[in-house]
Amino acid sequence: MTDSLPACPECGGEYTYEMGELMVCPECAHEWSPTEAASAAAEAAAAGVIRDANGNPLADGDDVIVVKDLPVKGAPKPIKSGTKVRSIRLVAGVGDHDIDCKVDGFGPMQLKSSLVRKA
Repeated sequence: MTDSLPACPECGGEYTYEMGELMVCPECAHEWSPTEAASAAAEAAAAGVIRDANGNPLADGDDVIVVKDLPVKGAPKPIKSGTKVRSIRLVAGVGDHDIDCKVDGFGPMQLKSSLVRKA
């Protein structure tokens, strides 16, 4: 196979496959149209909108909830799924970490918007 398929926009899984006109991720069962995903990503990038895991737009001062356990380097335990983070700030962080916040029990850190949902 000479051409590579795009990674899943939901979970980043690399084992995607084509099913008719749709792309499918076997890891999270997400289905999407490559043409619609490209146009939606271009619109979001042009508008500078940062969205949560469910696709809701985020703004400074919003409260978010972590959607999966997040391991933290140097901490004995992860940030648990369901942890509420108050008063986030949107930034252009390191890599794709675009939320600057303070997590109770862990201190200040940056999170990925794809790992939180709006509270």
